[in-house]
Amino acid sequence: MTRSRIYSRGNLTAARIISGIGALFAFIEAIYIVMVLLGANQANAFFGFIRSLAEPLALFFPGLFPIGNPQLAVLVNYGLAAVFWLVVTGIIARIFGR
Repeated sequence: MTRSRIYSRGNLTAARIISGIGALFAFIEAIYIVMVLLGANQANAFFGFIRSLAEPLALFFPGLFPIGNPQLAVLVNYGLAAVFWLVVTGIIARIFGR
């Protein structure tokens, strides 16, 4: 095995881990969106756990667009956060994958 081949495998592994983290973050945001849109019980412990993960991951997106409908606001703001995580981690993974 040549030295460059070892580095190549390491770079691909790092890229996959980074992509996986981005997908996980986007998945958490998507779960939160679905739970809010379907009217999940906000007093439930699982809902509270997902909300406690989704809110910090949403970064600056909640409140970015003032929308009167609360369900549409969650869909837009947290949906943008999910897309953000997929795009940013995809770019970073592509850089590390080289």
